[in-house]
Amino acid sequence: MPTEDIIIHLFYHVDNGLGQVSKEACAKLYPSEIVTIGILMALKGVHFRAFYRWLKRDFAYLFGGLPDRTNLLRQLSSHQHLTDLLLEQPSVLNVVDSYPIELIFPIREGRSNQQFGAKSKAKGRWSVGVKWCWILNRFGQVCGWIWDKMNCPDKNFLDFFEEYDGQGIMLADWGFRRAEGVPDNVKLCKKGTWNDRMVVETSFSLLTVVCHAKKMHHRFEAYIEAHLAYTVAMFNTCLKLFHALHPDESEFKMSIAEFSL
Repeated sequence: MPTEDIIIHLFYHVDNGLGQVSKEACAKLYPSEIVTIGILMALKGVHFRAFYRWLKRDFAYLFGGLPDRTNLLRQLSSHQHLTDLLLEQPSVLNVVDSYPIELIFPIREGRSNQQFGAKSKAKGRWSVGVKWCWILNRFGQVCGWIWDKMNCPDKNFLDFFEEYDGQGIMLADWGFRRAEGVPDNVKLCKKGTWNDRMVVETSFSLLTVVCHAKKMHHRFEAYIEAHLAYTVAMFNTCLKLFHALHPDESEFKMSIAEFSL
């Protein structure tokens, strides 16, 4: 699919998902356009400067022109709350897991007081970054997420899962265990059991290969959170677009590779 068609299809689903959201009088872009740009940023997965050059050079006409780079970045941060409208509903069985994201090399830690990441060991080597936790329903759609510094243990996310008590059961690995026990709606699964948990591994693989999400180029907390929010919106929107374009595929199939930029 040509990139222009991808952008138009994404905007269509975003605009339908957000509904009637008013535009500020002095703003150049509508909220659905800003969220679409945020989704494209997450999907392309490069430094924001490079992304802005690409978008302004090739596709600015689709948005009627773009504001300057720093203004657009501030708008992406201020409109990130709209991505909550694109979250899906949890199912009876849901899957949770954490995903480490590297921000900088350990030697650069502490060079700025505004750096948010923390140093920890991920995948066998030390890095400075954040840890991102997803809640996926049975169809692989994101229905909740939380994040913290990389040195945060997985068990700290259990209180967030407890908010979904009564809505569904959360299948987690043993990395979420704690001495005082887990919430009633969390089930710890030993390795090799509950193949339903493979859906979260598939989603993380798609993020790594398609969106290059293992490394993020933002440094400050507000922009990191915005990028994560738009990545969630991107994943749900691309899955919806995939099934709209391929109605004969199984509703459990997960694929966003054809929308890679």
